[in-house]
Parts: sequence; structure tokens; C-alpha cells
Amino acid sequence: MGLIYSLYNDTRTVFRLKDVAMITGETNFNSLNMKLNYYVRTGSLQNPRKGIYCKHNYNLQELACRIFTPVYISLEYVLQQAGVIFQYDSRLTAISYLSREIEIDGKIFSFRKMKDEILVSSQGIEQRGNTLTIATPERAFLDMLYLNGVMYFDNLNSLRIDLIEQILPVTRYLLPFTVHPLLENLRYSLGVSLYFSLKRR
Repeated sequence: MGLIYSLYNDTRTVFRLKDVAMITGETNFNSLNMKLNYYVRTGSLQNPRKGIYCKHNYNLQELACRIFTPVYISLEYVLQQAGVIFQYDSRLTAISYLSREIEIDGKIFSFRKMKDEILVSSQGIEQRGNTLTIATPERAFLDMLYLNGVMYFDNLNSLRIDLIEQILPVTRYLLPFTVHPLLENLRYSLGVSLYFSLKRR
């Protein structure tokens, strides 16, 4: 029971074989693989994809960050949670080195390819725990513009202009005429909101 106890005692919910080896100190990968497959057969672990092992009720965001590397969660998933786009999208969207759509346990994981120099930049990326990387809404906003071009956003008021401008030099692939009009509209919207807020006082 040492191996399964060690995994369930770890804060992570999704593991690759090398993660399990580091946790247990096991150096014989063939032996370790046999043990993991035993726990999958007996129902103690799940094996949703080759080379990936999960606890029951595993974290979907964590799984998204373990399928391919490097990777970070971004695009519609982040912007929907931030209230920037309103249309519901059940997919978990991420940025990686390739474009691929995968279904695991009824959940769609959608990966979009990004240039290497942008993919590896940590500007506007939050590291949560050992394995979870997720874009800020501002980084996800710029990622959307890069991949989709000029598009409509339902609500830009939840974005911080200063953070967008900090990330913009890193994401230099975006032409100024794509981003700057949106920022000007956001500045105007925030200015109007502030004016009426002060007027009510």
C-alpha cells in the first residue's frame, strides 16, 4: 500500500510516470508501470490517457496541463471565467506547441498552437502549485487576438489596461491597430463609468 498511499498523500491529482518515480523513489520504471496498472485494474487509480494516472475526482485543469508540455490554460476558458465573453463554452482551452482537440471522460480539451518564443514567456502566466499554469485574463485576451484576429468581446471592463500594456511587448506579434482601438474603447468605457459613479455621490 506504500505507493498508493504516497500518491493520495500528495496534493497533486494527476501524475505522469516520472512524477510517481520521484514521489516513491522507484528507479525501475517497468516495475513501477506494473504496479500502477494493477491499481488501475483494481480501481484505486484512473488511467484516462496513456502515461497519465489520476486520483478519483481529479482536477480537470491539472489534467489539461499534463497532456502536453509546455502548456498553459488560456483563451475562451479563462475569458469566460473572467466575464469577458458571455457565450458558454464547455471546452477547456489551452495554449501549447501543437493544435489538437482531445476528449477525456466526456470533457473536450482544446489546444491551440503558439509560437515557441511566446509560448515559453511567463509574462501574464500564473503558476499554481507544481503542475498548473494558467493565463491571466489579460494574457488570454492577447492570445485570443493573436489566434483569431480582430473579434468582439462582450465585456472588457474586467481587464486591467496596465497589465495588457505590460504583456504587449512580449506579445509583439500583435499589430498596434488591433489592440490599441480596443484599449481606447476600454479607457473611454471606464472613464464614463467613473464619471457617473462620482456624479451619484
